Amino acid sequence: MERRLSAIVCADVAGYSRMMGADEAGTHAAFKAHRSAVYPVILNHGGRLVKNTGDGFLLEFPSVVGAIESAIGMQTLMAERNAQLPTDRVMQFRLGVHMGDVMADEDEVFGDGVNIAVRLEAIAAPGGVAVSAKAYNEASKHLKTPLVDAGVHRFKNIAEPVHVWTWEPARSESPGREAKSASHLPAQYRTAIVGVLPFANLSDSADEYFSDGLTEDLIHALSLQSFYRVLSRNSTFAFKGKNLSTRLIAREIDATYLIQGSVRRAGTKIRVTAELIAPENGEQLWAGRYDRDIGDLFAMQDEITTNLCAALATEIYRAEASAPARSSTDLTAWDRFLRGLSHYYKPTKADYEASIDLFREAIALDPALSIARAYLATILTQGVHFGWIRSTRELWKEALDLAESSVRLDPRSSFAFSILSYLNAMEGNHDAAMEAARKAVGLNAYDMGARGVLGICHMVIGEHRQAIELFSTAVQQGNSDPRYQWPVFNAFSHYLLRQYDASLSWAREALYLNPNHLQVLCVRAAALAQLDRTEEAAKAVEVLLASFPGLTVERHLRNFRWKCAADTAHYRDGLLKAGVPLRNLTLVESGSKLTANS
Repeated sequence: MERRLSAIVCADVAGYSRMMGADEAGTHAAFKAHRSAVYPVILNHGGRLVKNTGDGFLLEFPSVVGAIESAIGMQTLMAERNAQLPTDRVMQFRLGVHMGDVMADEDEVFGDGVNIAVRLEAIAAPGGVAVSAKAYNEASKHLKTPLVDAGVHRFKNIAEPVHVWTWEPARSESPGREAKSASHLPAQYRTAIVGVLPFANLSDSADEYFSDGLTEDLIHALSLQSFYRVLSRNSTFAFKGKNLSTRLIAREIDATYLIQGSVRRAGTKIRVTAELIAPENGEQLWAGRYDRDIGDLFAMQDEITTNLCAALATEIYRAEASAPARSSTDLTAWDRFLRGLSHYYKPTKADYEASIDLFREAIALDPALSIARAYLATILTQGVHFGWIRSTRELWKEALDLAESSVRLDPRSSFAFSILSYLNAMEGNHDAAMEAARKAVGLNAYDMGARGVLGICHMVIGEHRQAIELFSTAVQQGNSDPRYQWPVFNAFSHYLLRQYDASLSWAREALYLNPNHLQVLCVRAAALAQLDRTEEAAKAVEVLLASFPGLTVERHLRNFRWKCAADTAHYRDGLLKAGVPLRNLTLVESGSKLTANS
């Protein structure tokens, strides 16, 4: 059992038992959503989740400054989220922070350091943070946010009194509305047909405008995706107020998926529920609920639309990827594309290879299939980053050609512009990358992937704080689409900011998804070396070279075209410090002396 000095953060939800008694399922769902939203904040400060505790969680940080800043960051974000909720749905964390000696056994931690953090959490104000004087005194010179002296407290089973400092958030303002745009894409690229049924108004007839407006906004937001076709308002509003089965409606309008929901208003509070249905078998593929205070009605409606669109679009992609082929023989280009997509959602080397073959077949059958070109460009470059595909100039040229042709064929696809932006960023065409990323965001303000790619553009030109903000936004929307590797980019941006603990936290997260990711194994080794964790860095290099025995620093950095030479030099320094070979050396005898050739 190892002993170490750690910063511990303990969290629970104020009034959790009361909330569970009133609405068990809703409270549990809301807690999970909040926990997912604050998770990037934890990783950005180098923390790790030790365990969930039912109504809370326990975190460990290598830095007490990181622990306190993370706690304040979580509570600030929770205040913003709660500002959108009706009073009876507000969920407030209480956080306790302490620095002390802990015993570590596998992934668990024990001891007085943990016990004091638990006691501090119990006295924290709902929405606030309580910090022990030991932690505060260690971190105070580095904190940008002032804390308040809350005096000395005695705790049960803790021998010595504990001096406590506290923090509580100021009320934050609600974010403004995003601008919207419209597009109409070729239906043959989107054989899945989505129908959004009029949301049922469960309140007074005077509120009918809101349920209808929300339905229309959602139709518009989903139509900006280039993967499927969304039926117009006229197609689905014909069924308003009619008590027909979803299967019958789907057959009437030829819909692959139906979205239905309801709106209930009580005073200044509003509740929206929605579900995605596969109507042929009645299976519920996704369900969500949103409780809000009305406040700025349009801003609230837009926020609900954004959340619904982000959740629903991803679930439709997944459902289509796992759907059986529409023909068991004579597969069309679209069927081959969907088969390739089903392999892409199982990210193993063999599945990637199968996916590439199927995407190529789809393009050969239909050269105008823009989305297949965008996916093939994506998977080729990801295969290089994973270490599964050899990086060559020919491969990068093919990927860029695919992205450019995808944009030409479908100039209203935010995904096509996103992959074009990404490839330009990787090629060092920084201005072209930024222009394409902004175009992608402009085409679809609801596309969190496009926002994340804009973050990549900021990362490669050295604007790492802006990059981290955009990556974290994409993660907080629950974007688990394998096209986007936000933990990987977060690991790099934090490394380049010299926030090595946070870099390691994000690297750990990325390795959960792909334990053999070449770039993540590299940046993890570099971060460990920069922290002077020499033995761990050496072991990380062993793991790296066992999987990629020919890897050298020079070969690895060939594909890095960051704008700031200092960023490349900093990363190179970490790799060399960790023990990654600079170049391959072979000894060649020449006359009476030996010369080294790389």
